[in-house]
Amino acid sequence: MNKETKIYIAGHRGMVGSAIWRKLEKEGYTNLIGRTSKELDLRNQQAVNTFFDTEAPEVVIDAAARVGGILANNDYPYQFLMENLQIQNNLIDASHKNNVEKFIFLGSSCIYPKHAPQPLKEEYLLTDSLEPTNEWYAIAKIAGVKACEAIRKQFDKDFVSLMPTNLYGSHDNFDLQTSHVLPAMIRKFHEAKENSEPVKLWGSGTPMREFLHVDDLADAVFFALEKELKENLYNVGTGKDLTIKELAETIQKITGHTGEIIWDNSKPDGTPRKLMNVDKLKNEGWSASTSLEEGIQKTYSWFLENNTNYKQVKL
Repeated sequence: MNKETKIYIAGHRGMVGSAIWRKLEKEGYTNLIGRTSKELDLRNQQAVNTFFDTEAPEVVIDAAARVGGILANNDYPYQFLMENLQIQNNLIDASHKNNVEKFIFLGSSCIYPKHAPQPLKEEYLLTDSLEPTNEWYAIAKIAGVKACEAIRKQFDKDFVSLMPTNLYGSHDNFDLQTSHVLPAMIRKFHEAKENSEPVKLWGSGTPMREFLHVDDLADAVFFALEKELKENLYNVGTGKDLTIKELAETIQKITGHTGEIIWDNSKPDGTPRKLMNVDKLKNEGWSASTSLEEGIQKTYSWFLENNTNYKQVKL
């Protein structure tokens, strides 16, 4: 890999893709390419094939996906399954056919079974049933992992899958109908502080979650780009978790909200615990560096500067 290598970052305007773009630019990569969804509909196989024929990228990083929290997954199961399958299948197949040197597929920790032992190891994949509230997205991502594994096995190509834990950071989605728990909490606590109101949150607050700042994921992608990893699947996380209640109290402190927190037990909690075992990537030489408090502070600062537009930029 050299600094002039032509790298296509799919989803370069989203939270993950833009963080990867910033990281690679910072590291001196000069031949990055990206397309917005208006310029290239990744669900359209013919359009994707034409793009690959024309641009001939040497490396592809797949950070494009339809994403959302529990509510969005529940409300739009077909789109979460089908659109993610279309996006990744088109990218993986076109990369294979066009002899792309390296393909990095980004998924999610939700690919692992709901009641798998904690912390989650890569070998737990497909050993039990999934969490029902996000199984549509998970099934699509599992198919992507397996497609990359199949290409690696059958054609000996450098296709690798990175499974990050819950992500957050600048350019996150703060729309309350479609966002994940951490950015939704930042917006809720901020607006409650502005209006001197209590904050109402879903569930009991007892589930445990792990959170990774998106800049750390970008650093892991850079690490995978410059190193030929030995296996096909790696977890990316901090290896540390906390309860949703502790997360809420941390965000409350950082945003300066001083009112009451009300837990709505009629709403679902989701998976009881989701902590990644990150030993495999750590043994390769990479680990996360951003503390949760530092990451939330950075994210809240970005939110304050950009809170005229809560919705994530479309991929």
